[in-house]
Amino acid sequence: MPLPLASLLLLLLSTHSALALRICSFNVRSFGESKKANCNAMDVIVKVIKRCDIILLMEIKDRNNIICPTLMERLNGEKLVSVKASYLYHDYQAGDAHVFSREPFVVWFQSPHTAVKDFVIVPLHTTPETSVQEIDELADVYVDVKRRWKAEVMTLCVCWIPICRGRIWSLRGTSDSEGGIVLRGQDVVTSVVPQSNSIFDFQKAYRLTEEKALDVSDHFPVEFKLQSSRAFTNSKESVSPKKKKKTSRA
Repeated sequence: MPLPLASLLLLLLSTHSALALRICSFNVRSFGESKKANCNAMDVIVKVIKRCDIILLMEIKDRNNIICPTLMERLNGEKLVSVKASYLYHDYQAGDAHVFSREPFVVWFQSPHTAVKDFVIVPLHTTPETSVQEIDELADVYVDVKRRWKAEVMTLCVCWIPICRGRIWSLRGTSDSEGGIVLRGQDVVTSVVPQSNSIFDFQKAYRLTEEKALDVSDHFPVEFKLQSSRAFTNSKESVSPKKKKKTSRA
């Protein structure tokens, strides 16, 4: 498996609903052979993944390239989102300090069925000591993406693991979570399904004991949804002012 994907894995799955595209980020914590051998933990991981249409998995430890094939054997569906391009961002600007502990792997997606047709996801797995600096450095990544692909229509979604357990930036400011998502660009911001940004508590959803939940991860996934093109059109029509009909005078 190429180096950029050794600890970060983006999976394209099937769209479960015509109404929205669910994008998730999940730090699975040390996802290697020992966790793969834990049937109960793997069942939960697969259930979490199946909820999403695009999911970023973090902390993949897979030198022998067994995790991804194992997951794909248990996942299937029609791919309604495609990858247009991707690259590993190198933080080599002259006069700029090297900040990223893991340089971001940038992916350009195309989604014909959502309100925003082109968007870029930048996975970022930070360390507690440098989280603030790494998140600030994402401004340079954004500029680099725009320069490299010369596309004004693209928007930016960034998924990261924050400073520590506690308060982080999310779609609507701060919340108690173990990860976060940042959006850049008016098109993607306005196409987010209202109140869809959330944390998925798989321990509560699947009625797991704390011990069983920790076998899966000590992080909960974060997620949001992008509206379908039809739903987005309908929502715009519902808020647009209606023209009054002219009445003829006798």
